Amino acid sequence: MQRRKKVEVFKDAADEAEQKKWRKLMRDIEGSGSAVSALRTQRAKSEALPRDLVLGTLVRFKQLKKWNIVGEILEWLRTQHWWDFSEMDFLMLITAYGKLGDFNKAERVLRYMNKKGYSPSVISHTALMEAYGRAQQYSKAEAIFRRMKSSGPEPSPLTYQIILKTFVEGNKFKEAEEVFESLLKEERAPFKPDQKMFHMMIYMYKKASNYDQARKIFAQMAERGIPQSTVTFNSLMSFETNYKEVSSIYDQMQRAGHKPDVVSYALLINAYGKARREDEALAVFEEMLDAGVRWVVIIPY
Repeated sequence: MQRRKKVEVFKDAADEAEQKKWRKLMRDIEGSGSAVSALRTQRAKSEALPRDLVLGTLVRFKQLKKWNIVGEILEWLRTQHWWDFSEMDFLMLITAYGKLGDFNKAERVLRYMNKKGYSPSVISHTALMEAYGRAQQYSKAEAIFRRMKSSGPEPSPLTYQIILKTFVEGNKFKEAEEVFESLLKEERAPFKPDQKMFHMMIYMYKKASNYDQARKIFAQMAERGIPQSTVTFNSLMSFETNYKEVSSIYDQMQRAGHKPDVVSYALLINAYGKARREDEALAVFEEMLDAGVRWVVIIPY
């Protein structure tokens, strides 16, 4: 059965021309591997690069998580006299360096922002904290978080998500528990843990081989009305060794209305395979194909 080609609708001829120009620019950037080279070529062909075209390009690469290209474009724009480099541009730049784990460049951007007189921002501090965490400078990441809590700017939910991830990756389980419990139990906590924080704690206890505590966190999600997802159930399935337990969690996920993904199927097939239950494994594989889920090689959790 052939898929119907999606018919695009444009506002007018000018909008169609702009959309096609932007898509060509995106292809040129991805093809050449250099955003600046493609932007320079585009600017040489016309007298100016429309601001909307540049912003659209930045937003798209941000959505694609291609932070090296985001950083490259912003660093180039910072040197262009025709571009008014704003505070939001600086925040996107330091966020890019945070995602890349380049704390040296993140520090440099933050110093420059301070020099320009911009007020301390939760976005910039969280980005620097993330840069330290990704570079495995866990103590420096923690220091920024503690400083934010004591003197500001006030940490956001994203700040807490990132510091929990940093602690877990750095095997600082006690510190992660302390942060999570403070949000969970303190009446004056600015907000309560969200789904991502619960998922990180389940992963942490799995990493620490504390499966009972992981199950307890899972139960707390339901008690506190935190939405569970396929990812939640996959996390539980990943540390069960008995195929009956894996199958039970899989059934529970489906009863809760969550569709299995390729990871769910892989975990169940693997459990049956280890138990030498080839017929059940094959049945699950066929169910996966019938559901239209593509099989890929899965690295275990």
